[in-house]
Amino acid sequence: MLARIVQILLALAGVAVVTYAGYLSGANPPTVGFGFLLAILIIASTTGFQAAAAASIAATLAFNFYFLPPVGTLTIADPQNWFALFSFLATSLIGSQLSAQAKRQAAEAISRQQDLEQLYTFSRSILLIDQGSFSRQLATRLAEVFEFEAVLLYDKRSDEILRAGPADFEGLEDQLKEAAQFGSSYTDPTGSRVIMTVRLGSEPIGSVALQGRRKPDAVLQGISNLIAIGLERARAQTLTHEIEAVRQSELLRTTLIDAMAHEFKTPLTAIKAATTALLAAAPSQSDTEILKVADEEADHLRDLIDDAVDMARLDMMTVDVQPLETGVGQLARDVAFEIRNGDGRVSVAATGDLSAMVDRRLIKLALKQLIDNALKYSPPGSPVSIRVGATGERVEIAVINEGKQIPESEQSKIFDRFYRGPASRINVPGTGLGLSIAQRIMTAHGGSLTVNSRAGQTAFSMLFRRAGEGTAE
Repeated sequence: MLARIVQILLALAGVAVVTYAGYLSGANPPTVGFGFLLAILIIASTTGFQAAAAASIAATLAFNFYFLPPVGTLTIADPQNWFALFSFLATSLIGSQLSAQAKRQAAEAISRQQDLEQLYTFSRSILLIDQGSFSRQLATRLAEVFEFEAVLLYDKRSDEILRAGPADFEGLEDQLKEAAQFGSSYTDPTGSRVIMTVRLGSEPIGSVALQGRRKPDAVLQGISNLIAIGLERARAQTLTHEIEAVRQSELLRTTLIDAMAHEFKTPLTAIKAATTALLAAAPSQSDTEILKVADEEADHLRDLIDDAVDMARLDMMTVDVQPLETGVGQLARDVAFEIRNGDGRVSVAATGDLSAMVDRRLIKLALKQLIDNALKYSPPGSPVSIRVGATGERVEIAVINEGKQIPESEQSKIFDRFYRGPASRINVPGTGLGLSIAQRIMTAHGGSLTVNSRAGQTAFSMLFRRAGEGTAE
């Protein structure tokens, strides 16, 4: 208010200077009128419309009193001078209005340019923020670039509120969370304090509270959009680091598996060589039987190591299928024999001479998992049967065991990695990987693995193409 009064007084002083100069010089009225008009335009361009309007009225009165006859009075004898006087007043007012408007538009253009520069600077700063404490740095850069007194940034995903700026908000946490939850916004009457929702598309992902110089709605919307991009970039960087950590972990795991397999197989190879050499030396009959057992068990241990390594590798990489035409019935009998269940619980029934295009090693591994599960989850001494037959144009291997029914709510989950039913976690040892790996093997063959469980009997069925019906995918 005081600054405006000072501007008006200075404008009136300018009119007084022009009046004094025109009166002393004895200039004619048109010349003095142009002098007044020039002064008013200068005042309008440097101060504003109010000061220019006051100067226009003062100049009109001075022009009438000092330069239009009769001089020294506020009356005009010649009607033409009335027209000239009002034309002068209108011209000065319009000129001052246009000048003030041009000044105001120039100021608005400068303000918009500053807003755009701040938005651009903020967008660049988002790209330069380090991964550590990204959200906190985002709030700090926001306060610094736009010179806000205080900033509160709420990240809905992490449920974290970050503060920045020289001042501080108090008691706005609930309003911030409400804005992020329901998409509401708030602006105080002065416009200096704003709470708005941060959206990614149509989904609210956070909210922000700002305190400082009032910003246009378009700038506030731009700030909200840039914050959303920043929070999403932070999330993407976090996921990238997590993926890289998992990749490094899997690489280390592969290295360890290969190293362990090598360490196990090195002494096993020596044992196998020793038993082979001793058997070739024609020992006594009793020694021969012992050596044969040792030799067979060495082969068995080697197969177990190979299966364990294959299981670990299949759990973390793409299944590489190398299909060959294979007799399915004989394959099932080989697996049943390798299980070496001494109580004779496992039996095989094969219908016809069926063959399929499969990776023999992988199918054996999957079938071993099913048989092992059947033995663990059936009552002690109860039989486990393997039935091989044809179902339409497909070969089916079904592993059937007796025991409790698998609840329907669990049947869709038992093929998930690491999933184990509530009862089995306590009573049956295992990792929850066997069925998951068996299903991956069947999927890689273009086949399927299903379960059919009812009271007293559970059957797992492997279905894949018969030979001549196409190769594995």
